[in-house]
Amino acid sequence: MILRLFFFGAVLFIIELYAFQAVKTLIKMRWMLISYQVISFLLFAFILYSFTQFDRSVGQTKQTMFTMGLLLLVYVPKIVTMIILLGEDVFRIAAGAVNYFIDNNNKADFLPSRRKFVSQIGLGLAAIPFLSLIYGIFEGKYNFKVIKQAVHFPDLPDAFDGFTITQISDVHSGSFDNPEKISYAIDLVNEQNSDLILFTGDIVNTHAKEMHPWIETFNRIKEHKYGKFSVLGNHDYGEYVTWPSQKAKDENFEGIKKLYGDIGFQLLLNEHTFIEKDGEKIALVGVENWGRNFKQAGDLKKASQHLTKEDFKILMSHDPSHWNEVVQHDDKHFQLTLSGHTHGMQFGIEIPGVFKWSLAQYVYKQWAGLYENLGRYVYVNRGFGFHAYPGRVGIMPEITVIQLIKGEKLA
Repeated sequence: MILRLFFFGAVLFIIELYAFQAVKTLIKMRWMLISYQVISFLLFAFILYSFTQFDRSVGQTKQTMFTMGLLLLVYVPKIVTMIILLGEDVFRIAAGAVNYFIDNNNKADFLPSRRKFVSQIGLGLAAIPFLSLIYGIFEGKYNFKVIKQAVHFPDLPDAFDGFTITQISDVHSGSFDNPEKISYAIDLVNEQNSDLILFTGDIVNTHAKEMHPWIETFNRIKEHKYGKFSVLGNHDYGEYVTWPSQKAKDENFEGIKKLYGDIGFQLLLNEHTFIEKDGEKIALVGVENWGRNFKQAGDLKKASQHLTKEDFKILMSHDPSHWNEVVQHDDKHFQLTLSGHTHGMQFGIEIPGVFKWSLAQYVYKQWAGLYENLGRYVYVNRGFGFHAYPGRVGIMPEITVIQLIKGEKLA
């Protein structure tokens, strides 16, 4: 722990050194430079101290989320500045080496001095993530978007042509701090008037009690004609804290499973049910969490027992790595999988239909939106709530409405 903290502090210190180089290139007044150094040191010390106070028996708290937000707010802009100045250093070293061998009379000044306009560029670019992160904390995390997605299937039963499904995922109720905004989001869910609503896991961060203040609010999700179903996510197992006993962990897990019922959702635990309409049916399959480098309690074979390749199947599986590594290759041909988990890292750039980028794409091949392989689809919901960083930048909280269409997708 001490070694990791020392390494972490050393990295932050290097970032601070580069940021100060940019600041002192532009600011010459001594009292302003001293003020900057004092404020930077206090923030540096507070962040390091806060990380030493993390209690693994408690897990994420409002304090840890505040610290994470402050860490990103202070150091992401400084990292941007550092990258610009590092680029200048490469140029300065190259120019110094050339001058060293060409000008034999001037070897005292090996490195050219920093240029003011480079520091201006660095600090100007740093303002972009700084302002974005502030927006994400105060506005972005509750800027709910309804995303509608039509998906075409030639083998969809005729009765389900035009059938609509609302999907929510990754609620993380322990992070909420604004009842009015959450109530507004529930209103948005109800306004979609879908045939079916599905919840693909992570109702809490860790503890069942996190959801207790929000049960009444989520109970306002109206009954849907064809039901309300859910599965578990990785955070629902209480894996990320140290428990006083196995009994305490088991009791919390039972309490979390009960929460889904408390808000009117039927929890599917490696099992399936049928949705029937006008004499035809589709299978709704729900697996427990299965994720690469995460808990793998999901049992696809058990959940789909007695189903055939010809049955039309909708699978709820929290982590999209399950689809990437297992589901899309399964002989039973799961036509549509609904997932969440990634949150799109809660930070990225997205212009609908034009451009989409996030650090999440370097971890997950399917990280936000619709993906297809040989007629098998997965839709990855960007998440309803937020976790760790108390905000969202570019990748907004999502309520998804999927419409099933009979037929081939038009080019």
